[in-house]
Amino acid sequence: MKKLSYNVEINASPEKVYDTMLGLSDKKTYEAWTALFEPTSTFEGTWDEGGKIIFTSSAESGEKSGMVARVEKNDPAKFVSILHYGMLEKGEEITEGPKVEGWSNAHENYWFEPAGNGTKVKVEVDTKDEYVSFFDEVWPKALDKLKEISE
Repeated sequence: MKKLSYNVEINASPEKVYDTMLGLSDKKTYEAWTALFEPTSTFEGTWDEGGKIIFTSSAESGEKSGMVARVEKNDPAKFVSILHYGMLEKGEEITEGPKVEGWSNAHENYWFEPAGNGTKVKVEVDTKDEYVSFFDEVWPKALDKLKEISE
């Protein structure tokens, strides 16, 4: 597994960027920037520390797929750590076996650091080798979209 890092500076407070990124006040803000990964991207669950959260998308057939995760740490407007431990396939959670090997125990971490009159957002993700080029292309675009909707 590889650890990838991305960052962006946004002219908005850490509190505003945190709220927008996680879709706390309006889930549509989360869906707007994550649509660059998958147009039907959303989440079910809670951003509360220790809470279960499922990152989903829907196939044309309407079946949901995605990642099953737990929020390991949520220090509002400072740091969020997500641990992926399973997959959602056709609406069914899979937490062990060959389908989750290589994804289990992958982290996704977000930092929100004051920077001048705004916020530096740093993202670190663990991924399989075959997704590196996809993430290297899409994460910068997704962070640019987060910047656009946060400012």
